[in-house]
Amino acid sequence: MTNFLKNFRNDEAGAVTVDWVVLTAAVVGLAVAAYSSIETGASSLTSATSTFMATQNP
Repeated sequence: MTNFLKNFRNDEAGAVTVDWVVLTAAVVGLAVAAYSSIETGASSLTSATSTFMATQNP
């Protein structure tokens, strides 16, 4: 039983998985932030272009 506890304490295989989960969550969070920023800018640009095009005479 003591040997099992020593091996369990020294085993670091699960720590790598936790690191990858945290890194993946950070990347997803950055992607969501970038998407919201780009979406807001694109919506504003589309609205401005539509307004400009509506005032033009062919």
